[in-house]
Amino acid sequence: MRCPFCKAPDSRVVDSRAAEEGSTIRRRRECGACGRRFTTYESLERVPLMVIKNDGRRETFDRNKLLNGLIRSCDKRDIEADRIVALASEIEREIRNTMEREIMARAIGERVMEHLKDFDEVAYIRFASVYRKFKDISGFQNELELLKNRDKK
Repeated sequence: MRCPFCKAPDSRVVDSRAAEEGSTIRRRRECGACGRRFTTYESLERVPLMVIKNDGRRETFDRNKLLNGLIRSCDKRDIEADRIVALASEIEREIRNTMEREIMARAIGERVMEHLKDFDEVAYIRFASVYRKFKDISGFQNELELLKNRDKK
């Protein structure tokens, strides 16, 4: 690694440790020429994940959209923010582990609903009402029946 101070071509690693929950490596380096120390960070280069919307448009996956949807569905529930963030991370990890470069928005919504069923039933119904675009009370009733029948199994 080139020294940022004297531009010497080589430096040595003095210390390495994980950063940002293990997704990045922080390295302290020392220049062999001028003796100054500096820090570098290494992270995995991610290929952008594209989401194919229902109308055919493509946009890059936005973790914040996923997180905001979960937060809205969990609004006024006694659920710690850390649990919601962890759920968003788990869903994103599953999506990225498919190793696909493109995913249908519908597949993301279905995955979120599967996780919310076990996470919080009220949040599940809230998310389902928006995701499935319930037109009237019968949509809610049908979804509640599915949820009740699942619990009986």
